[in-house]
Amino acid sequence: MRKLVVGNWKMNGSMASMAEVAAISRAAAGYPGVDVGLALPATLIAAGTEHGASLMIGAQDVHAQASGAFTGSLSADMVREAGAVLTIVGHSERRQMQGETNADVCAKAVAGMAAGLHVILCVGETLAVRDAGHAEAVVAEQLAQSLPPGVSPANLAIAYEPIWAIGTGKVASVAEVAAMHAAIRAKLQALAGAQAGDFRLLYGGSVTAANAACLLATANVDGALVGGASLTAAGFIPIIAAGAGPA
Repeated sequence: MRKLVVGNWKMNGSMASMAEVAAISRAAAGYPGVDVGLALPATLIAAGTEHGASLMIGAQDVHAQASGAFTGSLSADMVREAGAVLTIVGHSERRQMQGETNADVCAKAVAGMAAGLHVILCVGETLAVRDAGHAEAVVAEQLAQSLPPGVSPANLAIAYEPIWAIGTGKVASVAEVAAMHAAIRAKLQALAGAQAGDFRLLYGGSVTAANAACLLATANVDGALVGGASLTAAGFIPIIAAGAGPA
């Protein structure tokens, strides 16, 4: 399975950052066996498509509705028109800070797919949930309630992001990642049947050049959702290279 490595710039970047996008794009062209994307701030999507010819440029979120009185929101069709080909939905920061529910995330995924976007659906647990021994059950329930009907591996990937490992410098152990990704794969088998093995499962949680090779070599890890390390070519290119495997 081709690896998918996507950077999430969150609320970072400006037009001056297009030099980094261009550098990442040039490097990505040298790894044709890896799909590489950047989820940029909405203000940079159009410019990103101009400077990132080898990249899948995407949005960090979309609204569930196609239009309406939703001040400050962007529909899936809007970001698609700007040049996006993918979108993230259900990122833990939106679930926590904006109070998004599984139903909200599912509706956004439906909207993204209807607009022709590739959707990256995020799931993940808090440290309290993990410490209580409920991590796999909680993530499985998130997946069951967030996964839209009629989904296929062609238009959706799943990103497991342990909330306690995002922006903290903490990284789940290889054993923890392998166990959770296996549990997600098993839940997909129950939800999606025979195509379960074709969904790409990404790991997202303080992925860096130092740990990417180990994480991406883990069973059922088909790529990475990368935060801070994706903001520069120097930080992101080694992760792309890790996705390509040994030279």
